[in-house]
Formats: sequence, C-alpha cells, structure tokens
Amino acid sequence: MLTYVITILMNTILKYRSKIITSEDVEFINQLIADNPTESRNALSIRLCKVWNWIQANGALRDMVARGMMLELHRNGHITLPAKRRNPHNPLKNRKAPGKIDIEQIPLETKLKNIRPLTFTQVRRTSSEKLFNSLVEQFHYLGYTQPVGEHLKYLISYKKTPVACLAWSSAPRHIGDRDKFIGWNSETRINNLQYLAYNTRFLILPWIKVPHLASHILGTSAQVISKDWEKLYNHPIYYLETFVDKERFKGTCYKASNWVHVGDTKGLGKDAKSKKQNRSIKAIFGYPLSKNFRKLMADSP
Repeated sequence: MLTYVITILMNTILKYRSKIITSEDVEFINQLIADNPTESRNALSIRLCKVWNWIQANGALRDMVARGMMLELHRNGHITLPAKRRNPHNPLKNRKAPGKIDIEQIPLETKLKNIRPLTFTQVRRTSSEKLFNSLVEQFHYLGYTQPVGEHLKYLISYKKTPVACLAWSSAPRHIGDRDKFIGWNSETRINNLQYLAYNTRFLILPWIKVPHLASHILGTSAQVISKDWEKLYNHPIYYLETFVDKERFKGTCYKASNWVHVGDTKGLGKDAKSKKQNRSIKAIFGYPLSKNFRKLMADSP
C-alpha cells in the first residue's frame, strides 16, 4: 500500500479540486485530443467526463470542472488544447449585484408563539429567488455572493411576508477541526464532502424583533434540508456547518439550537501562501442530522 501511494505521488502532475492527475492521465488526455482533432475544448471536456464517468450525484457531467482542469494542464505545457472558438458567457465573472426589490418594512415585535407556524420556502430555481438575493444584498452585512456548486435558498415568511433568509451551499474542502470531529481521513473526506451543507448566509430582516426566532429557524431548517437537497441534487445531507466571526458575534442562536462548537479556523484564506493570519478567526459550529452521522459519512459511496 505504501509503495502504491509513493508511486501515485511521484506520478502526480496536478491536483485539481481534490482530483489527482497523474502522468498516465495526461498521456490519456493527449491521446484523446489527438484522436478528436476537430472537436472544441467544450466537446473534449464532455468526452473526457463520459470516459472517466466524472459526474455529479444528480447525474450531470462535471464538464466545467473538467474544462478548468484541462486548461490548467494546457497552461502548464502538459497538453495542447485546440484554439478557443468562442468566449462563452461566464455567469460568475463580473457578476452584477442583485437588483433592488422593495418590500413593505412593517415592524413586527412579538413573541415567537404568536407567529408560528412560519412558512419555509425553498426558492432556488424559482421565481422568488430574485427576492431572496435582493434582501440578502440589501440587509446582510456581507451582502449577496452567488454560491458555487450545490446550494439551497430559503425564504421564511409569516402570512406571506418575508421575515428571514437562510442560504446553504457546498462545504469548504478542508477544515482541520471539523474533519477531526467527524473522524475523516483525507480520502473519505474527498469522497463524502457532498454530504455536508454549509450555512453561508442567515438574515433576519432588521424590522423583525422576535425573541428566539433565529434558533427556531435553525431548528426547523435542520428538519427539512436533507429532503430538499435530495430533491434537487439526488443525495441527502448528514451534517450542517457554519462559521461565526468571533470579532462580531457569539454564535448564541447556534448554541441555543444545539449546534456544537468543534473548534476555530486559523484565520487563513483557502489560497493562503503562508501560515500568517490574514483574516478574522471564525468559530466552527457543526450540527449532525443523525446520531450515527460519522458512520453514514464514512460508509457512503
């Protein structure tokens, strides 16, 4: 086993999105290009995904990831891609801020029991998604950022009037204290990261003053997110996580909802070139959706 691992490391040409590309892979891609001299970069990435069975859990090809990987190999001189035929629209590049949508800002100050039950609406890929984006852009201190990868967006309403927004996305690839808490090794983490959802935005609209509303929303969301995720992406969620900026917040609502503080970040960006802190320390909170979450996240294919 050790000899095999050493051989892989010696033959590694590129590590892209946790996928190791070896010299044999590069040879195969070069042959693929040579065998299909009239095909575009897009067509070649689709063909590669089909040969490698490089697909998402919902069955869609990972052709954009494959295209990025092939471009990286091209730039480093390992393969030669055909000339670009067009500049496809990239929805993530130079993205405009969401358009402003005004809603009535009627103050609501009452007890939680007086507004239950609230309505939780998953608005990803619906006509209400623009309203969600607009509210987060206007009233969340971080503004709106388009999630990359799998994600869900919830509008929480009282009598059809929005009171809060909650966003979830694919989890960061490597968080040391989180991985220790789950009990992952590197290989298991790579294979099963899709079973985590990361709470990227949580907004209670500023004119809503209801004690315990935040913890109630978190608790209710935990009950519905896995089924909603499976409807859209064809796999469940076993674990939730978030990061709380310790310079701004105490994480009170997460603690009240029985989220577990599993450690702190090191204050480094994902592409940091040194171990020197360059941003605020975040508290890492996790919420297992099942008592046997460790087994589920270790055994899942």
